[in-house]
Amino acid sequence: MSVDLSPTPRTLLVCDRSSFLDEKNRVSTQVEQLRFNYKVSLLLPECDSLPSHLDSILNSFTSFYLIKKLPVYELLDRNFLESAVYQGNVYGLSHGTRIDEDNCVALMPNGRLCLSLDKDSFEMLGFEGKPSKFNHRTRSRFVVSVDLTDESMAPGGRGHQRLLTGLKSRLQLQTNFLLSHHPAGGGASLQSLLSRCDWSEHQPQISRRSLTELSCPAVRSCDPHGLLEWLGAVDADVSCENSSSNFLSTQVCPEPTTTLSRALSVGVCGFLLPQDVQRLINQLRCYLQQPRLESWVSLTVHGFVDSPVSWGENEHGFLKGGENFYTLLMFHDHTYHLHLATGAHDACPP
Repeated sequence: MSVDLSPTPRTLLVCDRSSFLDEKNRVSTQVEQLRFNYKVSLLLPECDSLPSHLDSILNSFTSFYLIKKLPVYELLDRNFLESAVYQGNVYGLSHGTRIDEDNCVALMPNGRLCLSLDKDSFEMLGFEGKPSKFNHRTRSRFVVSVDLTDESMAPGGRGHQRLLTGLKSRLQLQTNFLLSHHPAGGGASLQSLLSRCDWSEHQPQISRRSLTELSCPAVRSCDPHGLLEWLGAVDADVSCENSSSNFLSTQVCPEPTTTLSRALSVGVCGFLLPQDVQRLINQLRCYLQQPRLESWVSLTVHGFVDSPVSWGENEHGFLKGGENFYTLLMFHDHTYHLHLATGAHDACPP
């Protein structure tokens, strides 16, 4: 009996090895480029409790708002544009929508609004756009990307009025919406929008898990794919022992292995801003300068699988996994290994 097996979806993994002391290192740039993050995972070897300065950083991650049934045309309101969008560092993302089936919305910190729409919604909107890069035989999905800070989109202008009319009178798109802003470098205020909406405020949720007798690969020389699979298994609390009685996983720790007598796995979940991730990276570098048995830590940042964009303004698709994440291995000598990964429906990370 023959079995029809589909080919394995293409994935992309970009690897960069450098030093934080190199002025040309691109860590900060890459952190900034992945704008919509839902989880940060840390693994700290030979550590059983989170140091106070790291705990303080995690607890100071920016809060975010969940707006219920936001009419998308509210993002074009003059007061919101002037008090928030034009000030910069405002992040917004539709919540509970699926990028392969539903209409999805993203508001980027540079003031660009991205709408990923099905064909019927795009035609109802009546605004310029382009076919999705990830259409197959038919054009079933379209992307509308608008710079709200451009002169042509100023309130009262032709472009602004045309998009506003499309969203308000024809398409009438509504969505649950995550919204946040980072106060550094600007005086953005979200109150002009929140005052007209049903919203709730949330803090990122922190989890900790102590590990003992953990099999660990040689992280400096390990194959990147094997290393990322191992880190994912540790984060998901999946055993890598591959015992005969374990029917859930055949995952094994890449050879050669050592054993960590203890380790701490930490997770932060929510609508997480790149600026907070960068502050955490800076504190992890300080942490590594303290005397200890192990001389490395790992940080993995997971992007939303259903975000309309992934790296920078590159279009994001789902297909089967929706992956867009990066893992940063940091060492005590200021060197690092940076692994950037996406699924089949993404452009190559910059």
